[in-house]
Amino acid sequence: MKPNILVIAGHDPSGGAGIHADIEAIQALGGFASTLITGLTVQNSQNVRGFQLTDVALLEQQADALLDDFQYQAVKIGMTGSVAIIEFIARLLDRLPGVPVVLDPVLAAEAGGSLTSESLADVMLNQLAPRCEVMTPNLPEAEKLSGRHGVQACGEALVKASGQGVLITGTHDNTDLVANHLFTASGEQQWQWERLPHSYHGSGCTLASSIACLRGHGESLGNAVADGQAHVDRFLRKAFRPGAGQYVPDRR
Repeated sequence: MKPNILVIAGHDPSGGAGIHADIEAIQALGGFASTLITGLTVQNSQNVRGFQLTDVALLEQQADALLDDFQYQAVKIGMTGSVAIIEFIARLLDRLPGVPVVLDPVLAAEAGGSLTSESLADVMLNQLAPRCEVMTPNLPEAEKLSGRHGVQACGEALVKASGQGVLITGTHDNTDLVANHLFTASGEQQWQWERLPHSYHGSGCTLASSIACLRGHGESLGNAVADGQAHVDRFLRKAFRPGAGQYVPDRR
């Protein structure tokens, strides 16, 4: 049976990131995605030019309709965009007790450009993170969320602040290998992956959605994180360049 995965994220008209990436990754791993679109962005594979957020009242109506119909096995959160939307998501998660939630704390796009209308790091950490099983920030996002520097300090601070797990990805490091670190209350795990030659649009969305889908299938958090990374590596090795900017993972 396909797990139902609720995705709460923004729309990328170029198709490389956001809701497009989430749906493709979830379908590739045998899940079914329904979506709450938090905002429409103006972007392509090169940069973000702007965005417009969805009215919270409309999101609430959409959420009511979905929860009247579906039972969810996991939730993935991407772009939030405002304090009001974060507060809406927190209320929604309280209606889904026991459902694993993966938070990709999107503060900026890989290609450059802000995807938030306000400084959301503190609100995200205080209101969303404690309701999520795991966050998947890259190191710059982890440093902004935690106010610390370095993988170890950020991981420990975020686990202490949220009481939940955090997977810090090393995609922004200048190293031959990409080192990803999972911090939980019970300890730390690390994985290393070959650094591939291109810059990729939507890799973070793909990773978080893959982990959520695998959790929806019933995998443990540790296995879902490990297997999710392996699937993303496979998608990235088949990446293509649809425009003049970043490469896009082939999520099949």
